[in-house]
Amino acid sequence: MTLFYTAYFCFILLTLLTNKDVSLIMTGRLYSSCVQSSMLHGSETWPVRKENMVALQRAEMRMVRWMCGVKLKDRLPSKKLRERLGVDDIALILQQNRLCWYGHVLRKGDDDWVKKCMEYEVEGSRPRGRPKRTWKEVVQEDCQAFKLNKEDAVDRCKWRKVIKEVR
Repeated sequence: MTLFYTAYFCFILLTLLTNKDVSLIMTGRLYSSCVQSSMLHGSETWPVRKENMVALQRAEMRMVRWMCGVKLKDRLPSKKLRERLGVDDIALILQQNRLCWYGHVLRKGDDDWVKKCMEYEVEGSRPRGRPKRTWKEVVQEDCQAFKLNKEDAVDRCKWRKVIKEVR
């Protein structure tokens, strides 16, 4: 029975996202709240690799062009299409999600298990080759991009303001 409702919901969502009678701003809001949030569910803790980011951006732009009724050969810039829908870039939203979670963890008490997990070092030898990119490395890059440091996370309002201002 659940599969039926899921398929029905997808059909309704599909018809709303591609309907020409619905304004592009409303379509963009629906896309942000349903599709984008599903694509990025749990993204706060992903150590995203470049190929994952490219796949997410490619999928998003395919859907954005589809909702706007624009073909790839029309050669319209992605930024303009996102502005039509009022949607932010998925890479930016992913960064903001990570930084919000990072600030939340930094504000936790020192005895909290989530904060301890962030500082945990795995013992033993690691396999040959280049080490995998860690979540902490990705967050450090995000903090540099937003010009933030650990001390800024103590003030929650300031932290959120800096993260959300980039839009």
